[in-house]
Amino acid sequence: MSTDHLKKLLEGCYVTIPTPFADTEGMPINEAALRAYLRFLIDSGLNADNATFLAGGAAGDFSTMSFDERCQVAEIVIGEVAGRVPVAMGAQTTSTLELKRLAKAARRLGASFIQVSCPFYFTHTEGDFEEYVRAAAEAEPELGIIVYNTFWTSQNLSFGMIERLAGIPNIVGLKWATPRTDAMEFEDVVSHFSDRFTIIDNNLLFAHSAMPALGARAFEVHNCNFWPEWGIKLVNEVRSGNYTEIARMLVQEAMPFYKLWVEIEKSYTSGDGYLDKLCMELVGLPSSRCRPPTRDIRDIYREKTREMLIRIGAPRVIP
Repeated sequence: MSTDHLKKLLEGCYVTIPTPFADTEGMPINEAALRAYLRFLIDSGLNADNATFLAGGAAGDFSTMSFDERCQVAEIVIGEVAGRVPVAMGAQTTSTLELKRLAKAARRLGASFIQVSCPFYFTHTEGDFEEYVRAAAEAEPELGIIVYNTFWTSQNLSFGMIERLAGIPNIVGLKWATPRTDAMEFEDVVSHFSDRFTIIDNNLLFAHSAMPALGARAFEVHNCNFWPEWGIKLVNEVRSGNYTEIARMLVQEAMPFYKLWVEIEKSYTSGDGYLDKLCMELVGLPSSRCRPPTRDIRDIYREKTREMLIRIGAPRVIP
């Protein structure tokens, strides 16, 4: 598959699929619930023209799963979507050796991409990261690589680092987030590299980053997990250049979700995917808590989350 084709495949909503677990000892992966999630997303209109699914990313609890479980989740997602939506496999790890194993597993299972971040726990240098990501690229040269700048847990990638990564042919996506300063680091990288990579906006600046001067073509959209039509509308508005409507959608329909997420993170528990899962439960999908150490939010935040969903106009909310 050509680099240009992989870049085109990545355009649209970047949907981080939560991993459901059974409420039994050891919290095993709930395959039936995961397949139900995926059918819901596809039946609601997400497809290869408007979405990419991320299997086993942060919202998918990768940090609480074994290598074999990560492969199991990717295999379920790839099998259930059956080519209807491109799939990225989460490949964050602290080990270059494991990263190479994850790349080979992703290719074997039929993923189009892996998502890679700078290793966490230790403060690795940019040189460390360059060797790390080159090892993945060389392990599977036909596999698309998405570089994710997780500056809050690891090394913040510089403009110069992105220039060097641009020389690695199968890095096709840049999932970009930066700290906000007056130096406009987000805009600097997006505007310079949107021709080389498909930029995935992870800073919620969709009405700005989608403009031709910047050129982002993909958008991390948590709302899609419980409201797929929202993401489809977002993609259509981006393609129409309707930036005023995109801004309204973000303020009125996305911001309340993210404000509640931050409230929970500051006052009760941390992790990723816990609010997605509760929202999914409240629109009638089988769901679960996240694995610990993220604590179960469902009893404490159920009614507040239901009120938020009704306020933003999400469909299918159970009374």
